[in-house]
Amino acid sequence: MSSPILVTGSAGFIGYHLCQRLLADGFEVIGLDAMTDYYDVSLKERRHGRLEAHKSFTPVIARLEAPDVLENLFAKHKPAMVVHLAAQAGVRYSIDAPRSYVESNINGTFELLEAARNHPLQHLLIASTSSVYGANTEMPYREVHKVDTQMSFYAATKKATEAMAQTYAHLYAIPTTMFRFFTVYGPWGRPDMALFKFTDAILNDRAIDVYNHGDMLRDFTYVEDLVDAVRRLMDAIPGDTPVSDADNLSPIAPWRAVNIGNGSPTKLLDFITALEEVLGKTAEKNMLPIQAGDMPSTWADASLLNDLIGPMNKTELKDGVAQFSKWYYEEYMMKND
Repeated sequence: MSSPILVTGSAGFIGYHLCQRLLADGFEVIGLDAMTDYYDVSLKERRHGRLEAHKSFTPVIARLEAPDVLENLFAKHKPAMVVHLAAQAGVRYSIDAPRSYVESNINGTFELLEAARNHPLQHLLIASTSSVYGANTEMPYREVHKVDTQMSFYAATKKATEAMAQTYAHLYAIPTTMFRFFTVYGPWGRPDMALFKFTDAILNDRAIDVYNHGDMLRDFTYVEDLVDAVRRLMDAIPGDTPVSDADNLSPIAPWRAVNIGNGSPTKLLDFITALEEVLGKTAEKNMLPIQAGDMPSTWADASLLNDLIGPMNKTELKDGVAQFSKWYYEEYMMKND
């Protein structure tokens, strides 16, 4: 039997979809999740319940930052690769509850790196975020750009994990790829994310809050396209030679960061219009100023991703929004009728 893949954050939005993909591809998957109450725990339980229907999925409910949790998991299951998606998410929540970001994002990643130090892996893959680009104004964002001006504590903790992982890759020869995700959306999404909040409000005749008066640009990336890119990047193990001029491969370690984004920014108001068309309803909008910590624009240069895995799948925005809306209606509206 081949060694399993460990996915942290397996009950989360992206983690759930990645586990489904890995199971479909024939992998044994160990899914670690803490089932924290940052948002509706029952949604996480429903995701995990669907994964547990697979014989090749082993759920582990524990906090990754707790001492010895990851060490014991590595010793018992001997994973070949780890995809680390578990994190305290949310830009705005990091202003109100920064300690949880230290505990999960910093301490949790430290425990993971220590376990990887003691139990060698073929490849360690860790989720970062497009928020690390912060106040950069040169767009589209390229991995070779400096990432020194984070605008939220969430982004700062993610930047810290990039530095931590590069150091461990250097000291202990751990091949490591960091993902910089750009505004992921799709079915089974988080209730604190814009698409979920907008859909819920519109269908229930409530106004939606539109920040920066709708003058935001986001590189919306459909979750299944992103997961496909992650799956293919698992086989693109960093070595000691850059693949192109776009590569930010570390000069001291088998470590790189890779943007995963659609490469085509969309105005927030256009995103809302696409949702209105799918739902057949017009939203009442509260136009508000930008919130602290928010980035006005994000836009991925996907050249490095293309160099590593070839062209990324790109679901049309209206089609992705329609898929989410279908899931939301079946999961929430039909069950409440």
